[in-house]
Amino acid sequence: MRALTLLGLAAYSCLVWGHAAADADAQGSDWLVAVLLVSGAWYLAGYWRVRRNAHNSRKSIDRDAGLFAAGWCVIAISLLSPLHALGSRSFTAHMIEHELLMLVAAPLIAWSRPLGVLIWTFPGAARSGLARLGHARAFSCGWRSVSAPISAALLQAAMMWLWHAPALFDRALEAEGWHMLQHLSLLFSALLFWWSMNRLARAGHHAVAAFWLFFTSVHGALLGALMALADSPWYQRYAQLGLAGTGFLSPLEDQQLAGIIMWVPGGTVHAAVALWYLGRWLQVSRRSPGGSGLPAARIET
Repeated sequence: MRALTLLGLAAYSCLVWGHAAADADAQGSDWLVAVLLVSGAWYLAGYWRVRRNAHNSRKSIDRDAGLFAAGWCVIAISLLSPLHALGSRSFTAHMIEHELLMLVAAPLIAWSRPLGVLIWTFPGAARSGLARLGHARAFSCGWRSVSAPISAALLQAAMMWLWHAPALFDRALEAEGWHMLQHLSLLFSALLFWWSMNRLARAGHHAVAAFWLFFTSVHGALLGALMALADSPWYQRYAQLGLAGTGFLSPLEDQQLAGIIMWVPGGTVHAAVALWYLGRWLQVSRRSPGGSGLPAARIET
């Protein structure tokens, strides 16, 4: 009960603070608040039912709930705080939003494995129906294809590169609906990616997870380096603001700083997790009788 109370207070306080601090002129925040409230309440209801019926795994359930609450709060702070409003004037602020969503919120929520908790909010008959749907051949084959490591990694890469193309990025700056679509696309592609990496690691495929994390580190760092080393601004909206955007950086300097944030911290996070997984794989290799440490070919879904 204490864990449930702390989870609810943390989520509620982050949402209230973020919404109160949001720019008054920002459009589209009301529906986002509604989505966050519904998702938080949905998880809390499932968490309460799962924890009440659990006897030997409450510590694990509480840990996962803490991870989910932390990721949920990062999303609320990122999209409802003044940082979101500043992102329309500063590319650096916009990049910090993206990094918070993709490098902090997404892995926290993916590691919390919330799907089972969310399903527990439904009645028993509905849960059975969802279980049958999940095991249906058409659905399971489609989901395995989409959530396969190569699919998840390439989808996230596509979202990163497409949404940072000048035409789409300028459109996101001009319309709040496109802005939210940009953030949701980046968030959900990152959720799918980190979920896929976590599934690989839990199945013992640490080396495969490390490979795709290194892949993501390289292409993300490359995109950031292109921004940081550019000799002219990429985005017309920021260029038109001039020094009025951030108050002390020119549009090119603002873009270069944003590129460095994607290049260094962004690349470092993926590379660090990859190295950790690689270390786990080497440990397994030393302990295995044959010394290869290669996992079985089948990956659990």
